[in-house]
Amino acid sequence: MTMDPISDMLTTIRNGLKARLYSVEVPASRLKGEIARVMKDAGYIADFAMTTEFPRKLVITLKYTAKAKPAITELKRVSKPGLRHYVSTAKIPAVLDGMGLTILSTSKGVMSGVEAKKEKLGGEVICTVA
Repeated sequence: MTMDPISDMLTTIRNGLKARLYSVEVPASRLKGEIARVMKDAGYIADFAMTTEFPRKLVITLKYTAKAKPAITELKRVSKPGLRHYVSTAKIPAVLDGMGLTILSTSKGVMSGVEAKKEKLGGEVICTVA
C-alpha cells in the first residue's frame, strides 16, 4: 500500500528515464491518466495507454531527444498528502520562466498552468516538469 500514488508515479518515471527505458508501468487511476495526458500534450512523454485487464496499469512511453537525452530533466511533486499547496490564478508558479510545465488540479479537471491562467482558474499544484 502506498501513501502517495502520484509521487510513486513520478518516481517511476524519473527512474525509467535514468535507466533509459522505453516505457514504464504504474498502477492506473483516473488522476494519473490525466497527469499523463497533460504531460503528453506538452511534449514531455511520447505516449500513454491504460490496460484493460485486471489490475489496470498505466503504460507510459518515455521520450528522448535526438542525442538520447531525456525530454524531462526535472520532475517535482509540489502538493503532498501531508501539505497541500493551493494557488490562485495570479500565483501559479512559472517553471524555468515559462519553459517548463506546472500541472494543476482545478475545478474543471487536471490542466497545465498555462491553460489554468487562460481559464482564470486556481487550484492544487500537483507537480512541476522541466
